[in-house]
Amino acid sequence: MGEFHSLLELVTQGSAAIPIRFVDPDSVLDAAARRWADINAFKGRSGDILVVPTAAGCVGQVLAGAEKGGELLSARALSARLPGGLYRLEAEPEAARRAALAFLLGAYVFDRYKARPDKTPVRLVAPEGLDLAETTRIVAACALAREMVDTPAADMGPLQIETIAREIAESAGAAITVVEGDALLEANYPAVHAVGRAAAAHRAPRLIEIGWKLDQTDLPLVALVGKGVVFDTGGLDLKPAAGMRNMKKDMGGSAHALALGRLVMQADLPVRLVVIVAAVENAVSADAFRPGDILNSRKGLTIEIGNTDAEGRLILADALTRAGEHQPDLTLDFATLTGAARIALGPDLPPLYTDDDALAEGLLAAGTAVGDPLWRMPLWAGYRGALDTEIADLKNDSSAWAQAGSVTAALFLQRFAPTTGAWAHMDIFAWNPRARPGYPEGGEAQALRACFHYLKTRFC
Repeated sequence: MGEFHSLLELVTQGSAAIPIRFVDPDSVLDAAARRWADINAFKGRSGDILVVPTAAGCVGQVLAGAEKGGELLSARALSARLPGGLYRLEAEPEAARRAALAFLLGAYVFDRYKARPDKTPVRLVAPEGLDLAETTRIVAACALAREMVDTPAADMGPLQIETIAREIAESAGAAITVVEGDALLEANYPAVHAVGRAAAAHRAPRLIEIGWKLDQTDLPLVALVGKGVVFDTGGLDLKPAAGMRNMKKDMGGSAHALALGRLVMQADLPVRLVVIVAAVENAVSADAFRPGDILNSRKGLTIEIGNTDAEGRLILADALTRAGEHQPDLTLDFATLTGAARIALGPDLPPLYTDDDALAEGLLAAGTAVGDPLWRMPLWAGYRGALDTEIADLKNDSSAWAQAGSVTAALFLQRFAPTTGAWAHMDIFAWNPRARPGYPEGGEAQALRACFHYLKTRFC
């Protein structure tokens, strides 16, 4: 899974290739291209693509709109919009390398449940200086995260997430441990158990942990934590049909943590690595946890349940506490945590929460550098009181007066985050809600490339 079956067809070496030019409204075109652009009302806007034919009716060149630096948007659409053939990017080397990566990201298609039609592939000449090995790994990591999110919950349960984690660990020579079912209580993961205990036995909850280079104590330790709710009914606080429709994607945080962990290990970054995933199904049965219940947590804090649909923060509480026991120098967690994040920033811009200014600046800069944006949101201390309750240490649904649901969810996680190093939380959507060329409706990798670029820059 996630090996991106068409990748080797899409990047190749060769010279007899059709040129792709990135142009803006002010670009100077040759007479034939200008005439064809005028006929087709092509203005060079970001995302616009125009195939210019030769006199014989073949593809002579391709114009891709790059208005206001939009070459990445146009490049993502190329593989879906162009006829089969071999192409080359006519751009400055750095721009061409960025566009090549965007081109490959845009070639992702989730066709696991459909017959693959015979089609001449769209292939691309590797731009000068492109690190083909690293580019391949990055695109494959994004494809892994997207494919995991796209896969229906019936085929992407806790066991399947465990299987993928085991494959990743085995390929890197890393250690892996899994605590499953009622063993979670014995191992002191009570919140993970409570959220997942209502699921069928073959979909039992589990805590998955990968450890890599942990014996090399001279290296800094990075912890990656992911929310793996394979399907979220809302529990006894049942979601309406519209809210439940896409809840197969609620394991997107685990997909991102595993994909990023694989990238770190494949790149052999000089770090120790721990990847922790809590994989559960928030199901409804006679054994489901209830509103009003008081849950224990691995940290020892008690949590009053105000809403069983705020379950992701509960499993992350135990997972983050476990991460802290490793005394990491840096912890990054990924979770499709709140609808409030989408209200605040929409589907394309994930909120970033951290109380470490240097980490925030580094992650934001990395996102800008690789075209994988984040937006810093405040861990506003004035809202901490919204988590107070009379009969437990805190509650999982913030009081209505605070309103800022994504902020209060992050404040909840902060109570359990490791304290030995910097911590950042990303409230990702992991989904394209509308289909457009290069961005099919469905799973999307968000903040993954930004975090990898940050880790590589910081530790290399």
